[in-house]
Formats: sequence, structure tokens, C-alpha cells
Amino acid sequence: MSFEVKVPILPESVADATIAKWYKKVGDTVVREENLVDLETDKIMLEVPAPCSGIVSEILFEEGGVVDAEQVIAVITEGEVQETPADSKPAEESAPSQASQGASPAGPSVRRHAGEAGVNASTLAGTGNRGRLTKADVDAATKGSSQAVAQDLPVAGLRTEKRVPMSRLRQRIAERLVQVQHEAAILTTFNEVDMKPVMELRSKYKESFEKKHGARLGFMSFFVKAVVEALQRYPAVNASIDGTDILYHDYCDIGVAIGSPRGLVVPVLRNVEAMSMADVEGGIMQYAVAAKDGKLTFDDLTGGTFSITNGGTFGSMMSTPIINPPQTAILGMHNIVKRAVVINDEVVVRPMMYVALSYDHRVIDGREAVLFLSTIKQLLEDPARMLLSV
Repeated sequence: MSFEVKVPILPESVADATIAKWYKKVGDTVVREENLVDLETDKIMLEVPAPCSGIVSEILFEEGGVVDAEQVIAVITEGEVQETPADSKPAEESAPSQASQGASPAGPSVRRHAGEAGVNASTLAGTGNRGRLTKADVDAATKGSSQAVAQDLPVAGLRTEKRVPMSRLRQRIAERLVQVQHEAAILTTFNEVDMKPVMELRSKYKESFEKKHGARLGFMSFFVKAVVEALQRYPAVNASIDGTDILYHDYCDIGVAIGSPRGLVVPVLRNVEAMSMADVEGGIMQYAVAAKDGKLTFDDLTGGTFSITNGGTFGSMMSTPIINPPQTAILGMHNIVKRAVVINDEVVVRPMMYVALSYDHRVIDGREAVLFLSTIKQLLEDPARMLLSV
């Protein structure tokens, strides 16, 4: 009996998908629920598992092909798949056979990581549990390969080029950024924050916080909570544009920009006004792991009423972040640098951070933008304000 492998149902906002990678070829055996193919959309990578165990009898689209929802992409002939016992062959034959078949088992995320690094996973030996291949194994192989290539290349005069197709995610990011630049009236206002109070509070409680909640106490949760307080005071900053209408939201769904192997993604924390700082840190940690492993879902990335991006993790001193449409504002965090500042008529050294608010002037007036950013500054420089809502 044959089973058709179909593209999963895609959300309304996603028109189609691209065949990113086949893990099997015609004639290969496959086990039920084993990842058969990766589909790339403009938001996430989808893994399509085998609906049954058997033999891949047809593959209807090559890698790079564009497919629609519920379209048949492969056919599997059902049958029992039995692994050859380890002692069924002489020892001298079993080792070559194992090596030729890519001995070390690897999960989908590790195989994808190897593909992105240009490494053949079947040639690597795994160091994980029961010989499984890990991302560390792939990274080690990549580093070794790079060193070998570097030794063979001429010292000077090398002029090489490499053409790589732009990923669907990267194409979508580019499209949205150009769109917002053309449609929105973007302005950016800046301020600076004395991070000493937050740093002292974090240093005092980070160990007990992590022990109790199982999550690291970072700076982002302070910023997220300060943003929520400021959004409730200035609702226009939490609004979005829908055609000729302005939608004012009575909830705060905060998108947090996270770097991933496929590009920048902005998963959304829902109803942050009802979340504790531990909930915020835990949510961000889960999203970071999911982004790294390519496990973010459509729901994780859709919606959002306001976004935060932290270029400071990469050493950025100042930037003008671009709004994530249909939102009307985004907060940019930057690196913390010790600078001389004047406090109470005295020059002192403080850990300072520049913050930037890019906003759509079609919805938000300059007064609201400046007061919004000033509120965040006040809340972070005196964290007790967040507790007392003053």
C-alpha cells in the first residue's frame, strides 16, 4: 500500500514553501515519524515526517522547488523496515558498512546545521549519547576544514566568489524592511540610561532568582517590564495601522528580536502585562533555544504590538532600528559603556546605555515618543517605580 506525503496546511499569510532539503532519496527506507524533508517558508522551517514506515518510491519535487499547501511531494510504499542485526555479518565487514552508511545518527537540527556549514554529516563520527552526532561535532569538523583550506590557500592575491541563494526568511525580511521604509514616516528619538541601579539589583538577586525560577536574570526582563509600563501610559505607541484605521490594543504582546542561523527572527511574548520577570526570562530563553534549533512555529512569530531589539549584545553603540509593520514603534538597546557623567554637579563614572525609539509619525507624535522613552529611562534608573507604578 502506498501513502502520499503532502505539504502541511500553511497559514493564510504564507502562500507557498520551498523544498529546502531531502533526507532520503528514491529507494531509501524510512521509519514512521522520521524527518523526510525540510520545507522553508518566509517565516520558519517546517519538518515533514514520514506518515508510515517503508520505501520511498517517488520524489515529485527536487530541492529548490516551490510547493503549495497539501500538495503531494513524495510517495512511500508501506512495509516493515528491519535493521540488520549487528552480529549478522563478520566483524571485518560491519565496520566498513557502518562507515559507508554514515554511522553516527543525527537529529534534524544537527543535519540542518551540518548542511548550512557545508559539511557532510554522514562522514562525521558522533561524540554524543550512544554515538549520536552533535552540533559541536559539526562545528569541530568545520573548524578543522577551514584550517586545512587556509593552509593550502595562497597568502596573497586570492580572489574567490561564492554565490548562495537568499533564504526565504531573508527575502521576507528584506521585503518588509523596504516596505516600511516606503510607507511609514519613520523618526527616531534617543536617550541614555544610567544602568547602575539595574546592574546592582541584578547582581544582588541573580543567584537567588536563578535558583528559584530556573532562569537567568538578564537585562531584557527589566526593559520588557519598563516598556509595558510605558505602553500603558502612552497607548499610541502600542497601536498598529490597519488600512486607514488605527488599532489601539489593551494588551501588550512584545516581540523580542533574536538572532538565528537563518537570520533575525522576532518571536512574540503574549500578554506581558500579566507576566512576571521570571515568566519573561523563561519565555525568552525558550524562544532562543527554539530559534537556534529551527523549532519556532508560525504562532510564535505572528502578531505583536511592539518590538525590542538589542544590538548591544554585538557591541553596537547606537542605531536606528526599523519598525516591524504593522507595529508603529520599536525600541533599540545598545551596549553598556562606562562614561563620565555629571550627577549632582559632580563628574562621576557610570555604566551608560544609549536607547533609541523609532516610531511612525503617522500615528505617534514627537511629544508622545519623547515622553515614552523618558518614562523607560526613569523606570530603569529607579526600578522601584515599576513595582509602585509611579
